[in-house]
Amino acid sequence: MTSEPEYRDGLDKLAAHYTDILSLLGENPQREGLVKTPMRVAKAMQVLTRGYTQDAKKVLTDALFEEKYSQMVIVKDIDFFSMCEHHMLPFYGKAHVAYIPNGVITGLSKIARVVDIYSHRLQVQERLTQQIKDCIDETLHPLGVMVVIEAKHMCMQMRGVEKQNSITTTSDFCGAFNQAKTREEFMNLLRGESRRF
Repeated sequence: MTSEPEYRDGLDKLAAHYTDILSLLGENPQREGLVKTPMRVAKAMQVLTRGYTQDAKKVLTDALFEEKYSQMVIVKDIDFFSMCEHHMLPFYGKAHVAYIPNGVITGLSKIARVVDIYSHRLQVQERLTQQIKDCIDETLHPLGVMVVIEAKHMCMQMRGVEKQNSITTTSDFCGAFNQAKTREEFMNLLRGESRRF
């Protein structure tokens, strides 16, 4: 059984604001089905933004290992969920991360944890892509890093243009990935086996 997560200060105040929001939307917060909703939403929002209290660089440095391997390491199809900062609606998809070690590697699960930490903040996909790349680059000092993110945005599906099947792709890279040949190798490996969500 999963234990309930620790919640941050301000939970009661956040729930009170959601009570006001329900009223402003024309609902009755005292209705049976809504009595506990403000606190549920407040807890959910704290979980969805838990990345603000976590240090992605520390996650990487807690599992550093000296290794002479200097070829591409790819962790792909990392599922993520995030919240668009413009409408506070979810966007979700897959992150693909590659780095070329420079004498130091990190635990493979730590790459996924970095994605998790930055995605659990109010975000835009472009910044999320860059933050993941910068964190790995600044912490591991590899020969190169590349990040590609593919995502669907509920703010495009539920409102506005209401396009259900559009996918947004972003990328950022540095170091050895500035060479087209290295980027192409990474992209070819993604195209070969990557599964759509």
